[in-house]
Order: sequence, then C-alpha cells, then structure tokens
Amino acid sequence: MKEGEVQRMDATFWKSSLAEIEDAMGQVRLGKTRVLATSAGGREIYVVEYGEKDDFSRKANYSSACGAGNPEHYARKGKESKPVLLFVGGVHGGELEGIVAVMNLIRLLETGEDYRGKRNDYIRERARQCRLLLIPCMNPDGRARLPTDTLIDVPYEKFVYYMQGTWKDGTLCSWPDCKAVHPIKDASDYLGSYFNDDGVNLMHDNFFAPMARETSALLGVADVEAPDFTVQFHGGANSEIHLYPIYFLPQYVLQKQQAFNLQLADAYAKRGLPFTLTNQLAPDAGTISSPPFNLTSAIHHVCGGMSLTFESNMGLAAPGIKLTADEILDSHFVLFEQAFRFMHAN
Repeated sequence: MKEGEVQRMDATFWKSSLAEIEDAMGQVRLGKTRVLATSAGGREIYVVEYGEKDDFSRKANYSSACGAGNPEHYARKGKESKPVLLFVGGVHGGELEGIVAVMNLIRLLETGEDYRGKRNDYIRERARQCRLLLIPCMNPDGRARLPTDTLIDVPYEKFVYYMQGTWKDGTLCSWPDCKAVHPIKDASDYLGSYFNDDGVNLMHDNFFAPMARETSALLGVADVEAPDFTVQFHGGANSEIHLYPIYFLPQYVLQKQQAFNLQLADAYAKRGLPFTLTNQLAPDAGTISSPPFNLTSAIHHVCGGMSLTFESNMGLAAPGIKLTADEILDSHFVLFEQAFRFMHAN
C-alpha cells in the first residue's frame, strides 16, 4: 500500500469510515439520532438513542448526592427503571474495531440483522427493555487522519505510525511515550489517530477542566443519562481480548466489574475466542507510584455506574494472536450479549 492510499476492507460488514457512519445515521428509524457535539476539527459526533429516558427525580449531581450520603439524590432508580447502557467506539479514532461493532449493533437493532446478515434475537429483545446510548466514533478527527478502513494485516510499525504518529525528528511516537507530552500536537510531525485535531488524547484529558470538547460532551452524556453500564471500545494490538484494569473506583463497583469479567471469560471460552481474565479487583492505587485516572475512571465519578475499557484484538500482521474480521466482530457481540444478560440479572 502506497503512502496516503486508503486500504479498503472487502467485507461488507466492516463499516468504519466517517462516510459510512454518516450514511448509517440517516437510516436510523427505530432509534433517535442526534449530533452530540462537534470535534476540535469541526466534525460531527453522533449518538443513537434507543428507549425513552426515565425520570430519575434528580436533585443533585452525583458528587453532591454522595456527599449527602445518598446517590438517589442524583438518580432514583427503582425496580421499574430501565437499565441504562452507554457504548462508545472510537475514543482513539484509529481503533476501528469498536466503531465497526457499534455500527453493526445499530444495524441489528434497526433491522434484526447485523451487516453480515446474522440475527441475535436475544440482544434485540433485551435492548427493548433498556435505555441505550450508542456512539459509533467519539473521535472523528483521529478517524479522519487514518488513511485506511482496516488495520487487519497491517504490519506493527505501520500500526504504531497510524496510531501514535511521529515525533518532530521523524521517529515513531510509540506507546506509552506518546502520553509523555500532552497535548502532543506541537511535538509531533505526523499526528496519529489517537488524538483529536488539537493533539488531545481523550483518555487522558484534564477531567476537572477538560481541554477537549469531545471529553466534555461524553462526560455530559454520562452526567445527564446516569448510565449503569458504560463500555469504551479500544484496540489492544494482537493481544487476547480483555478488560483493562481501572483505578480509583469504589470496591463495590470493582466487585461488580469482576463479576462481569468472570461472566465474559466463560462466554468467550464457550465461543472459542481468546480472552485474558485480568483481575478487576487488583487495581490498588496505593501500591502503584503513578496510577492513571483516565476517562473510564472519570465516567464512573460523574454517574456512579460501572465503567469498563474493552481491549479488542486487532488482527495485525504482527506477533501474538491474530483474529479475523469476523472473529473480531463476534468478540464484540459476545460482550454486547453478556452486558444485557448481566444487567437483566442484576
């Protein structure tokens, strides 16, 4: 592939481009589509909503309600309240797997089949009993900067170039050093797709005074909607599928997230998909010199709900485990289904 040339995915279900997102938003009929915000580069960020929003009798924000000793001052949720789930793709715009997954979930909810023609009646039925907020691509600036529709079969060095870009001297800006300068725009030669057009990595914004309008918009959704269950979809190169450990969450939330983690492990084992069971109870900020408080942590502290980072296999031409496009999408649908099962049981 020549420099600047766009690589296309032959599979018709692999919908990852901004043009495909725009087209899909125009076809939503059962849900409601709205522009959540515009990016630093002026691109529209869409959210699709399913299910009516319940009135939670809000009297305070979550922090203030906890200060009063009762989170119900923020959101009063009874047995009759619908579970609220928030799924977010493309926080790092070049991590296409989550974008593809959310797009296929929207297609399933709209037509009864994903873009492969596969049905999942359980997901569709359970979705009707929930309030769903689906964001295909939270960082369209980064997505627009990626000159390919797929990273499957892309060599590892090219993947690093696309994701984190290069420093001023032309050397690769690899992980985790790409987080050593923030915002990174003025220090980079090629700005990778991790970042918005201002060079902000949304996962590591200043959450008490956000630099990025994208960050403010996502935290605003969490604040207004009070999601019980939020998942951000990321790409983990050629690693096994896993949930990334999250710091600075209360123990009772970590316990719930570990219970879901164990449920996922069983579901992936039954499907024959590779999954690493990371211990969600292990994060102890007191034993680590520099524990990260990231966007996933911040979402919990805005709304009080479970907040997870899902790391997908990316199918690179690189060492490690290499899943196919079908397997990558299947792995996300396993999570979708188990999320609905978990919320139904809890």
